[in-house]
Amino acid sequence: MKKSLIALAAVAVSGAAFAQSSVTVFGVVDTAVSYVNGQDNWSGLNSGGNQTSRLGFRGVEDLGGGLKANFWLEAGILADNGSGKSGYSANETSSDALAFKRRATVGLSGNFGEVRMGRELTAAYNATSRYDVFGQVGYGASKVWTDAGVNGDSTTQRVSNMVTYLSPDFSGFRANVNYGFGEDKDAQTAKSSNSASRYMGAGLTYDNGPLSLGLGLERRNDGANTGVGANAFDVNAWSLGGSYNFGVAKLAAAYRNSEAKYSIGGDKDKTKGYYVGVSAPVGAAGEVKASYNRYEINEAGAAKQKADQFALGYVHNMSKRTAVYGTYAYIKNKDGANVRLSSDVALKDGEKQHAVQVGIRHAF
Repeated sequence: MKKSLIALAAVAVSGAAFAQSSVTVFGVVDTAVSYVNGQDNWSGLNSGGNQTSRLGFRGVEDLGGGLKANFWLEAGILADNGSGKSGYSANETSSDALAFKRRATVGLSGNFGEVRMGRELTAAYNATSRYDVFGQVGYGASKVWTDAGVNGDSTTQRVSNMVTYLSPDFSGFRANVNYGFGEDKDAQTAKSSNSASRYMGAGLTYDNGPLSLGLGLERRNDGANTGVGANAFDVNAWSLGGSYNFGVAKLAAAYRNSEAKYSIGGDKDKTKGYYVGVSAPVGAAGEVKASYNRYEINEAGAAKQKADQFALGYVHNMSKRTAVYGTYAYIKNKDGANVRLSSDVALKDGEKQHAVQVGIRHAF
């Protein structure tokens, strides 16, 4: 009897597996030996110096007539200690447990494009952050898309409870839009509100041969899930970026402008970020990259603050899945700015910080 039940269970499991057209398990394990110079120097291991460590599952089912169903579940991992504290936004409570905070979506695609629902990166962020030659990872990553860490009054790179539409490709042009339900209470009245914590954004891109362009537009309403304490923010931001591949090298640039209006008092914080990067192949397996960032911060009632960041890196691909890499970054703050390469290490002399990473990345 027990053998019969086991056999039936095996048939049921195999039938469920065959019903799914395609399921892929994928991931990245990336760990680096790191050193940060500051008020107190720090050294140790970091996860994700070249790519964010992760574990994911994605699948596609062909429904016929050009229509497909898909799902994507992706969890961030801190590979240096095995924790799941990765992929959370600044306003979310992190956990050691593995959670699909990087992406959790289900959708339908066809000739009309694609519609997805769940949590993922915003279209505005995807449209222009792709020009960061350091891939928004490690000490060399640009802070243009995080408003240089000013008061937490930034848009969120990932948004939950979001509906996304991605258009088909029109001769290189694509338009992607997001609407994130706030599912929150108004920060002032504590009453349910459709607008509190709501997110709206769009990304417009053009890719044709060596030329790539992107435009991002976004707004995030204030609410209990979006501010610091009782004083939340309405944030409006736009970004523009592009790159051109000359063959011997690829040049990229981007600009982002954001304005955060306090829900109490109506004061505004304004942030501008400028980015220039270049990458070039070295032999058949290597790549060298460098970038410069300028951050300009206007906090309400304060003088303009500035910071300059430089980064240099090299990646050597040992195979299609495995690489070794090294990154050096330097930042200098001016006029009281406090932008750091590592948020855990205070600036040296209140202004400067150096950081180095040497690591291994393996994808599967």
